[in-house]
Amino acid sequence: MLKPPYYLLMTLLLDGGMSTSPTGTTARDGGTVSAPPSAARTDGGTTARAPIIAEGIEWPDDLRPLATLDGPAILAAHAALQRLLASFPKEYAKDCSYSAKAMEVVVGQHDGLYFVEINRRVEKCGWATPGFNPSPHWFELYAVSPEGKVLARYPYHP
Repeated sequence: MLKPPYYLLMTLLLDGGMSTSPTGTTARDGGTVSAPPSAARTDGGTTARAPIIAEGIEWPDDLRPLATLDGPAILAAHAALQRLLASFPKEYAKDCSYSAKAMEVVVGQHDGLYFVEINRRVEKCGWATPGFNPSPHWFELYAVSPEGKVLARYPYHP
């Protein structure tokens, strides 16, 4: 039979050398854990970092881009959307289905011009069934210069 000091040494070697840190958490590698007990990870990973909050906004760790556009494409989309919104009657100004929230913008480029298609998506305003558009043929198409000047509206009337 082993004497008590050897027994203690053998027990520590067999169980992976676990030790207890001053915070009461256990490290699997024999070291100490510096994170608070609520954030301790036993799977060998790192603890999640605290969120970054600046000016009241919580900034995400990973951001999924909607699209990557060059500056002139963004200018073209903005100019076309502004032109469309300005064309609606003033009494529709408070109607969500005639606001930027209900618009979907598609930008293409051809021969140095940007072509901006704007589709109305009323389901984004909370009415109608998703995927169902009561006016499926409603769209606007504009030719826009790289500087953001709307050159022409496609001659289409639904």
